[in-house]
Amino acid sequence: MEHRYKQEVLDHLVTHGVRPTRVSSPELVHGFIADLYRYELRRLRDRLLRREILKSDYYDHVVEVRRRYPLLALKVWQWMEP
Repeated sequence: MEHRYKQEVLDHLVTHGVRPTRVSSPELVHGFIADLYRYELRRLRDRLLRREILKSDYYDHVVEVRRRYPLLALKVWQWMEP
């Protein structure tokens, strides 16, 4: 089955090094991006625990990571062309 991703979704995915093809399952791509997001949050938490960042700055860092993953706020079907 072929999938037609919206161009703005493709443009954002490439910022994470992801280049889905027409046969790439949107659920698989979404799962990969979600895994990257969780990985970054875990790294951030580890930095906090190692005291590389201040607890008072932690929230701002989390918000920064969230802003890099706006596609996760969308449903997978919203990634696709009608």
